[in-house]
Amino acid sequence: MRLIFLGPPGAGKGTQSQHICADFGIRQLSSGDLLRANMRDQTPLGLEVTKFMNNGELVPDSLIIDLIKDELSKPQYKKGFLLDGFPRTIPQAAALDSMLIKMNQKLDCVLVLEVPHELIISRLSLRRTDRKTGKSFHLIFNPPPADGDFDLYQREDDKEETIRNRLEIYESLTKPLIKYYSSMGLVHKINGVGMLEDVYDRISTVLDRMTKSNIY
Repeated sequence: MRLIFLGPPGAGKGTQSQHICADFGIRQLSSGDLLRANMRDQTPLGLEVTKFMNNGELVPDSLIIDLIKDELSKPQYKKGFLLDGFPRTIPQAAALDSMLIKMNQKLDCVLVLEVPHELIISRLSLRRTDRKTGKSFHLIFNPPPADGDFDLYQREDDKEETIRNRLEIYESLTKPLIKYYSSMGLVHKINGVGMLEDVYDRISTVLDRMTKSNIY
């Protein structure tokens, strides 16, 4: 099974991705993690990435595709993958399509986790981090113990203005992608509101149906 997982920041994709990969025997591939790992290990592609980033330039799509292709050729992805953070644009999506054709593979599903922006802002803007331990709390859902000695602060990326900015960027980049993959009949929209277990039930229902229908 080969999936793309789309969803706004703060929607809970990270947790859901772990459950999907564990239950369906596939590997998660985060483009951000992949870039950092190649830069850290100073691979030939990682050195190229570092060169662009040190010059303050965007990493070219062709280089990111090469990184993805190199990673997906590894045996641990034989049973399938879940792509997170890639593709972000239509040109990247088209390049991914071409790459998979050459690898004699195809995408099976594009999951879109939908959560209202105001709910995401409420979730993220109430997070606080302890300066001493780095541990995160939520003022409503996971408040710090009353008897604890904490030095809490609000991270820059948890401030409402920053969150709104990230959501606007997500919307502008993702809407065209949803339309692109919808035209191929690959998109499955998932209601991301509710308990984590309930949201995962909705996701697994879609993926179980695909599995039982043998459509991938």
